[in-house]
Amino acid sequence: MAEDDPATLIDAKIAALDDWRGAMLAKLRALILAADPEIAETLKWRKPSNPAGVPVWERGGILCTGETYRDKVKLTFARGAALDDPAGLFNASLDGETRRAIDVREGEDVEGEALQALVRAAVAANLAGKAR
Repeated sequence: MAEDDPATLIDAKIAALDDWRGAMLAKLRALILAADPEIAETLKWRKPSNPAGVPVWERGGILCTGETYRDKVKLTFARGAALDDPAGLFNASLDGETRRAIDVREGEDVEGEALQALVRAAVAANLAGKAR
């Protein structure tokens, strides 16, 4: 694998998080990738203050980003406001017109099947938008 391969860089980012956030980001990543075999991993917004960038999962456009903060791991869905969320996973950025986010704090968990359903809905929304 190339040194600048997104998957390799995301692996390194997860390894550098030596607390609960690394394990949580790894778990969320695995669930996202398992939701659809055609999801691609990329890194965006790399800069000197954040050389690792932000993990981004895409299919037909951005599905969601995975950001780590001191007190949470945040999955932001680019078109989250347009998605049904029957499990009520979205708990942040609820007042925006486009995005919705899931903040996971230490000790919390995300129900895997519900997250994968949300990812598949995001894929469907992206692909439907491209078909127009």
